[in-house]
Amino acid sequence: MKPVSKIAEAVRASTTLAVDSLAKQMKADGLDVVGFGTGEPDFNTPDNINMAGIKAICDGKTKYTPAAGIIPLRKAIAQRIKADCGVDYDYTQIVVASGAKHSVYIALAAITNPGDEIIIPAPFWVSYYEMVRMVGGTPVIVEAGEEQNFKITAEQLEAAITDKTKCLMLNNPSNPTGMIYSKDELTAIADVCVKHDLYILADEIYYQLIYDGIEFTSIASLGDEVKERTLLINGVSKSYAMTGWRVGYCAANKTLAKIMSNFLSHSTGAPSTISQWASVEALTGPQEGIEAMRLAFLERRDYIVKRINSIPGVSCINPNGAFYVMMNIEKLVGKTLGGKLIENDDDFAVALLEKALVAVVPCSGFGMKNFVRWSYAASMENIEKGLDRLEKFITE
Repeated sequence: MKPVSKIAEAVRASTTLAVDSLAKQMKADGLDVVGFGTGEPDFNTPDNINMAGIKAICDGKTKYTPAAGIIPLRKAIAQRIKADCGVDYDYTQIVVASGAKHSVYIALAAITNPGDEIIIPAPFWVSYYEMVRMVGGTPVIVEAGEEQNFKITAEQLEAAITDKTKCLMLNNPSNPTGMIYSKDELTAIADVCVKHDLYILADEIYYQLIYDGIEFTSIASLGDEVKERTLLINGVSKSYAMTGWRVGYCAANKTLAKIMSNFLSHSTGAPSTISQWASVEALTGPQEGIEAMRLAFLERRDYIVKRINSIPGVSCINPNGAFYVMMNIEKLVGKTLGGKLIENDDDFAVALLEKALVAVVPCSGFGMKNFVRWSYAASMENIEKGLDRLEKFITE
């Protein structure tokens, strides 16, 4: 047979989904695994949103929609961006896709030519690196370690730019670190992007899950020159506990929005019509559920950070957003735990899962070695159980 696509063959499986898959298999085998792998709220979708989906079915709203999404949803998205982020978009600048992950891919496809360099700050969400390669681009990693709160500086960005640089990908708040760029930090980064005429792919999917009184700033709000270059990614999955509904979106200038719409028209088309109508209700209906979730996540964050920092051999810094903690395991590298020599974060994650039945994600796949990511989108009962097992695993 003729060879398969070299691009497709080179794509690696998602680290987060791989760990979650193994944990689920162990659970299916009857083992009491506690999972902290995937980034998915453990809350149910609010009833008003569910009922809107059911009503759409009953009303016969089950046909194809325009590739960019139904107009009521695109208008609702524009209104929500204006209300929450202070940025004006016309609905014609909004393109709906099958989740924020899909929106990131479509945005990259719209701007990337073969050989274009896309700058990705590390730690990064695992799919960014692979998606850049899938559209023919070259990922350029700029590392931001724990000592700088996992955030790159404008100076680091400037130093990484070449004549092939096309775009900066910026996830704020960040998965996997939970860290947030301040307005001043974003302004400095945006100034560099404008100076070098770079696109900014701004993934702000966690923007409503912020703690410690910090005010969120959307990078697209930092002036017309920045907004014109920004492809703003968001969706309903995290804030409204709608991960399985698969609705994300990108807001961009009209030229890019048209290109993305055309791309969708020949690939996937729009997301489920039912999901789109449910998302209209999510964005325009009562918003109190977001605050209830945020407060629950805050309580869990405070507990998990305190517990991790009380266990010998591991530590973490305090994340200000999302629902993730990066746990530093550098002091455990070279030691034997559970009968297994720990040489890196992958070894640690496998040993913790096999011996202690706790599933976390090794961060080598996020571009940062010797850290593992915990998601606190889990019940307090499971968080306590998981940390008890972690402590026992390390101390015994």
